[in-house]
Amino acid sequence: MNLPKVITDLVEAQNNFDSLAYAECFSETAVVFDEGKTHTGKKEIQEWIKEANEKYQSIMAPVAYSETEEILKAEVSGNFPGSPIVLSYHLKLEDGLIQSLNITG
Repeated sequence: MNLPKVITDLVEAQNNFDSLAYAECFSETAVVFDEGKTHTGKKEIQEWIKEANEKYQSIMAPVAYSETEEILKAEVSGNFPGSPIVLSYHLKLEDGLIQSLNITG
């Protein structure tokens, strides 16, 4: 599967539980929507993923990517009910960084 570099970097950061590297995949003004909450800017995104990593210990394996729709489907497994699950990562990429991310089931 041919993924944009920033998405490959995001998956690698997630699977290494590296919240700093994860946040570096986003623009300064990026927005993440997950589990009914909004996280804005690199600092909030880093705090959100750090807490999520500690709580769920999730790893992701990409299964499909639509370049035209900018949707990554990934099997996510970890310490949460229903694991593993396929989630959709609705992305908006700009200048090689993620501007927005909406994670849905």
